[in-house]
Amino acid sequence: MADLRIKIGSLELRNPVMLASGTCGYGAELEDLIDLTKLGAIVVKGTTLEPREGNPYPRMAETASGMLNAVGLQNKGIGYFEKHIYPKLAEYDTHVIVNVNGNTVEDYIELARRIDRLTAIPAIELNISCPNVKQGGMIFGTNPTSAREVIAAVRQAYSKTLIVKLSPNVTDITEFARISEEEGAEAVSLVNTLLGMAVDPKTMKPVLSTVTGGLSGPAIKPVALRMVWQAARAVKIPVIGMGGIMNGDDALEFIMAGATAVQIGTATFIEPRTALNAIISIDSLLAERNFDSVANIIGIINRI
Repeated sequence: MADLRIKIGSLELRNPVMLASGTCGYGAELEDLIDLTKLGAIVVKGTTLEPREGNPYPRMAETASGMLNAVGLQNKGIGYFEKHIYPKLAEYDTHVIVNVNGNTVEDYIELARRIDRLTAIPAIELNISCPNVKQGGMIFGTNPTSAREVIAAVRQAYSKTLIVKLSPNVTDITEFARISEEEGAEAVSLVNTLLGMAVDPKTMKPVLSTVTGGLSGPAIKPVALRMVWQAARAVKIPVIGMGGIMNGDDALEFIMAGATAVQIGTATFIEPRTALNAIISIDSLLAERNFDSVANIIGIINRI
């Protein structure tokens, strides 16, 4: 086998394939279906300071080549996570990363501090695609000033690997990638879901209770791939690519475009072994082309 190891800050992954937040629960949901220890990392579902019930049903809908979701970060809060979820995660022989969310900068700071104390969690993924209630619901990740403020505050509060998850619903993704790098993030992950909606012609009503939701799946892959390519050329920190990766070839496209690692999400709902199959595909391509390390093909399209 080729050397599949990659580094994100001080964090070394055995391979570049991760499970995306919101699609693998807390890992336990997939234990009977795949060997989690073979993965580079898992990013567990979004965690907030206080418990959240999420949005009313219906909050998921199938679309052409994708799916819409408006789950609303349903979770039992950091207190429940610390007491009931963390002990199990601490047993996993793979890196566990926690996706964190908040409505104020203070929320993010408190979450970062509490997770920083959990020794078996080596990194957080800072989801800035959340509404800043102190600014009238403006999304942190679509306003450069707000993005810079929250990233800088979390960087001061958190001592381990900081990954910033970027929203695609912006004019220039490179601006937010650069802000993340400037404020001390070790990596950026992108893209989060694109804003979309669906209408039921029979009922003449929106399909989702919230009207709009996040679009994921293969429909967004060309957009996600373009943004990952742009971000990887704009910053020196690792870029973690995601968005419509449904198989090993898709994962290779993102790596060749500049992603150091990839996250697989929606595909897991269809085929839980997608991430493991992607690892095999990456290794097979390296062997066929006589590359001794996955590092040899990261961003290769820019060197040919």
